[in-house]
Amino acid sequence: MPRYETHPPFYYSLLHGWNLIWGNSLLASRAMSALCGLMTLPVLALAAQQLACYLDLDRQRTRWMTAAALLLAALSPALIAMSREVRPYPVLILVYASALWGLIRLAHEARADASDRRKIRTSSLLLFFGSEALALWLHNLGPLFALSLSLALLIQIVGQPLGPRGWLRIIAAQVLTGLLYLPGFLILLDQAPTWIRSTWLSFSPEALPWSLAFLANAGNRLGALFAFALATGGLVALARVPSGWRLALGLAIAAILPVLLSIILSITIAPVFIVRTMTPVSAALVLLFAAGFAIRRWLWVAAALVGALALQQFLYDLHELRRAPEQNWYATLRWLEPQWRAGDELWAYPNEGALPFSYAARDLGLRMAVRSVPTTVPTLNPIQGAWHPTGSRGVVSLPPAKLHAIANSQRARAVPTIWLLRLGAGTYDPGDVLLNELSAGRQMVSRWTSGPIDLIGLRRRDVQLPVPPPTVPKTGRR
Repeated sequence: MPRYETHPPFYYSLLHGWNLIWGNSLLASRAMSALCGLMTLPVLALAAQQLACYLDLDRQRTRWMTAAALLLAALSPALIAMSREVRPYPVLILVYASALWGLIRLAHEARADASDRRKIRTSSLLLFFGSEALALWLHNLGPLFALSLSLALLIQIVGQPLGPRGWLRIIAAQVLTGLLYLPGFLILLDQAPTWIRSTWLSFSPEALPWSLAFLANAGNRLGALFAFALATGGLVALARVPSGWRLALGLAIAAILPVLLSIILSITIAPVFIVRTMTPVSAALVLLFAAGFAIRRWLWVAAALVGALALQQFLYDLHELRRAPEQNWYATLRWLEPQWRAGDELWAYPNEGALPFSYAARDLGLRMAVRSVPTTVPTLNPIQGAWHPTGSRGVVSLPPAKLHAIANSQRARAVPTIWLLRLGAGTYDPGDVLLNELSAGRQMVSRWTSGPIDLIGLRRRDVQLPVPPPTVPKTGRR
């Protein structure tokens, strides 16, 4: 996988191990993401309790903080959406939330009066730096999250009476984390030129307001205003306690810096900002929302804002629940099944389209001949003139001459009907080159679209389908 996958191989190895135990059905594969999403809730609750301890709150306000963190995290559009994805993001969110919990613990342990020297606990170091190391190995933008976490920690410990031993332990843990990531960094350096040169992504500043509202655990601008007010209250509450400005700044960095850095990279180097890649910052904002309950006079105002934001989240989540899937593969197979004839083939171009199609066909108990163009994922042998729209070396778009040769091969001419499956044809096949090549000597008999799915039936002109027998109308009483 390091030869072609743009992200580090840790998540895919984790998913593979999960599938070996529970199978690779849709339910089993999505269950791991759902489990990580559920596990994020108690982690944020523990982080909120640690935050209350840092703020020296009484039991009642600690309960308020914990309940607010749980409610807003459970209804967060960003966290719910990612918990439904068979992608690294739900694991990355869980890991980032764990790192924030470790950050608050370390901040509490590092803060001391002149006469009180606290000890940094080994469990806190393991929690923070272990989570940071996992964040590095889960995504190619993991260094943005790790940098933000390290900077947030540095703010907590600079000027604090940790003593030489405390500083040595923290520095050693940071160095070890960097050494553990070194192989992943080498993979990133090897992969980066490909996705910088030929990525399918584009950066759209016009979409930033919605993206930022989504990352703020809101579904629209009104919810974003509630979130902004809650986060402001949390920052004020933290700044009011001794050395609290350190943790306020640290949580703000954890919530803002990864997004800011990804936007800067998108403008200066390559478009890497996608809203789903930044969803871990939502966990930091949830903790800032909860911190607002530390202000006694702010208590009912914070409760009202939490209720308003939670209601807006619930309405957004309800709307998303009713929305049709972006790519409805089961509906695609059900549409294709009655039209499929012996000898037909499905051609997936780009080749990665064959993966969800084949899994959906398996789930429905259908057997259909599938050909990935030019090869099954990954296509690792270099092809002259080919490029990589996704940035992955395993998925290629072919030059016109190569597509012409494939479409006019003896194998292609022998297929009665070729069902051409395309995903984002404008990106992978600009000019519809393969479609036009296959259309020579064939006629389009049917077409289906579902989001980026574009399935086109191209039948040879000399193929005659059998005429179905006439149906005899039934008579008689009902």
